[in-house]
Amino acid sequence: MPENLQSSLTDLLGQLVQTPSRASVDSCDGVLALLENWLGAHGVESTVLKGQDGRRIALVGSIGGLSQTSAYILNAPLDTAGFGNLATWTRPPTSAAIENGWLYGRGSADSKAGTAIFCHLLDAFRRRNFSRALGFVFDADEHTGRFGGMRAFLDRSSGSVAGVMIGYPGNDRFCIGARGFWRATVALCGLAAHSGASHHRGVNAIAKASRFVRSLEELQNEIGAQTADAFPLPPKVTVTGIRGGGEFSLIPDLCEVDIDVRLTPSFPSDIAAARISAIVDRIDAQTPSSNDSRITHRESWPAYRLAEGSPIVAALVHAGEQVLGRRLACVIAGPSNVGNLLAARSIDATCGFGVSFRNIHAANECVELNSLEPAFRVYERALEQLLGC
Repeated sequence: MPENLQSSLTDLLGQLVQTPSRASVDSCDGVLALLENWLGAHGVESTVLKGQDGRRIALVGSIGGLSQTSAYILNAPLDTAGFGNLATWTRPPTSAAIENGWLYGRGSADSKAGTAIFCHLLDAFRRRNFSRALGFVFDADEHTGRFGGMRAFLDRSSGSVAGVMIGYPGNDRFCIGARGFWRATVALCGLAAHSGASHHRGVNAIAKASRFVRSLEELQNEIGAQTADAFPLPPKVTVTGIRGGGEFSLIPDLCEVDIDVRLTPSFPSDIAAARISAIVDRIDAQTPSSNDSRITHRESWPAYRLAEGSPIVAALVHAGEQVLGRRLACVIAGPSNVGNLLAARSIDATCGFGVSFRNIHAANECVELNSLEPAFRVYERALEQLLGC
């Protein structure tokens, strides 16, 4: 380990932030090369994975060999959210400026700080003897929503995965689960006509869509209190897009509505799909047209919650008590994440413990530098237990 761990963590985090890697905007080749070189200089071999389109989407590797035994995996995204309106930043988003103990820049919290911590853990554990494998996946295709790096790793890995630690920020709790989601586009069908016609008035698809949106609000009011002790977050229905019409003299015959439904164990995808379908059928019956409205399913992941007796959860909770001197709560994350993808493949994944942060995905995103080393120590202690050091 470096003599000054804090300084080394800060230095790598600064280099990562100074290398732009916005999802679907920047090439991530630069940040992947930076990390590949850093790991190589510290004796950790890595491999770049490519997607079907030939783009480099992840940096992966292991200590001990994934083929020898089931592995614990360290995972963090290398790509970031966009910059947004640059005028709202008080410091350039790739400056890695440090003021009053906080390092500023896009991706500093989500999740280049986690990447820096995990790289230093790999450097530390490569010098030790342990009985289980330790792998890593640094995903440069995460903020796109595709999680292409993790998908490619799982598809190509020859060994089993015992559990995954995801380096999302926040050190006041351990996130051990998340709501899932069900996403669809609903095409409300009407009947075209001239907007000034006296007799053939058509059926306005936008009007049908407005009734659909109001019905979704009623559904949200109904399910908004559905919680349980083990899963205290309720399901949630959100309209995320509406497209239709555009000609002043034409009654629109099609209006598309994009919806995002956040799932819980008591409100899974089959129930969500059935409730949405029933609303669409009712609106079609009230205002029929020559074509039935249709629902196009986009993607869905289940909600999940790890048992607190799960080895990966128990190790982190115990490590938190030892390092931080207090017991952190285990909570459910509102947003879905790659942990949902892993849960769908029966892989345990924690989805949040790391640094103190502010303004994630917003202007002036930043992390508190003094929180880097404590987060490192918690993960170090947990891995010592899990790996049998």
